[in-house]
Amino acid sequence: MQNQIPVWKFFASLAVIFLITACTPDTPKPEIFTGQHTGKAKLRISRTEARDIGKQIWNNECSGTIAGLTSWNNGEYFASLGIGHFIWYHRDKRGPFEESFPPLVKFIHSRGIPIPQIARRSTCPWKSREEFERAINSPSMVELRKFLHTTIPLQAEFIFLRLENSLPKMLVSLPPNKRDTVRNRFYSVAGSAKGKYALMDYVNFKGEGTKKSERYKGQGWGLLQVLLEMRMPTVKTTVPGEFAAAADRVLTRRVQNAPNDESRWLRGWRNRLQTYLP
Repeated sequence: MQNQIPVWKFFASLAVIFLITACTPDTPKPEIFTGQHTGKAKLRISRTEARDIGKQIWNNECSGTIAGLTSWNNGEYFASLGIGHFIWYHRDKRGPFEESFPPLVKFIHSRGIPIPQIARRSTCPWKSREEFERAINSPSMVELRKFLHTTIPLQAEFIFLRLENSLPKMLVSLPPNKRDTVRNRFYSVAGSAKGKYALMDYVNFKGEGTKKSERYKGQGWGLLQVLLEMRMPTVKTTVPGEFAAAADRVLTRRVQNAPNDESRWLRGWRNRLQTYLP
């Protein structure tokens, strides 16, 4: 096991380095997971694991490019910003999915990092993808991309902290007779580097699965639903593969239940799940 240090100390110092040198995610990023309602259990992520997770998520969402840090996907009604494509809604059109960009900005600000004027707004300033695209090279958008590039370590920490909070959130939403199942499967998946990455990526990708608004025909597609769907194998090394298979079934069900055609997304989702395999 590699040396590990408290996450807040590492990320605070690493963020300063990024602000000075505009480094890439090749710089190591460790983290400590602590389930708030599960005693004192901890999941430790080594420097190498954290570095690889952050880099892979950036590749998944942005193809590892600076340009990809400010995006608005075709067919969507919200901006997708940062390495995790954090959602930002315009005030005139909200949605059922959890809005994550304003909490990210608040988190970064809490670390003493200056926030660009445009990111201080409570809602997205662009009303449509067309308006967003017209502003893509504006001074405010360029400043926003620079901000998102230099705060990559803090964005990675924000995703890590979301995972830290996900287990207690999921357990509270369950009846008592299902809590041990979800807890045990969660830690089984987290027992390998690939499994840790799968958990980190999926909770950022599709959420915890606890919001009632994130349901089609009463069925969700978040981390909770994947853990409940899993068919636990007898060999530990195949657990990340079963997590990926369960996620495929859950996302396929989402497409089948969707009120509008979402089949165009399924191929890309499945390609992403392939990165979870050992």
